Amino acid sequence: MNAKKNDDENMSQGSEDSPMEQGEITDEDAGSESEPVDPIEKLESELYKAREEAAEATQDMLRMQADMENLRKRLVREHEKSRLRTLERFMGDLLPVRDSLERGLEAASDPAATVEALTEGKQLIMKMLSKVMGDHGLQTIDPLGEPFDPEKHEAMTMLPSDQHDENTVMDVMEKGYQLHDRLIRPAKVVVSRKP
Repeated sequence: MNAKKNDDENMSQGSEDSPMEQGEITDEDAGSESEPVDPIEKLESELYKAREEAAEATQDMLRMQADMENLRKRLVREHEKSRLRTLERFMGDLLPVRDSLERGLEAASDPAATVEALTEGKQLIMKMLSKVMGDHGLQTIDPLGEPFDPEKHEAMTMLPSDQHDENTVMDVMEKGYQLHDRLIRPAKVVVSRKP
């Protein structure tokens, strides 16, 4: 009987032990178990997130397009301003040449004007004009006696010549011009050929 009493006490003491030993569920265990998720709700949640990301990407793309359009417009405006400033400077440099031409015309209408004085005035105006054009990068192509260059010369005719090497510029009918490295007008020339 004492043995039975000891067994009952041990059992009652065992029941007072921690709930883990008895197999009870604690709050921690309940939180770690996941409730079954409805697959439709999960897909709807993913779809919502994907739509949000797509909307953000669309907004980013629209902002980028607007920035690019603004940059393009700004560059066009700056290019136009730069072109106008360059043109303004060139025109400002040409005004003294125009003034000299007007004075030359007035001098030509004077009955006391001599041919020598008018010629000298024209030469000075030509010098002024050449300087202005040269200051802005215009170079004259005057290839007399040089080998024919189809990149810079336009052959108007070919004449037989024993005084010049073949394909040499014998005469310049009209000078050519280039602005920096860009050809504006080729020189119109007469080229030699074998007799």
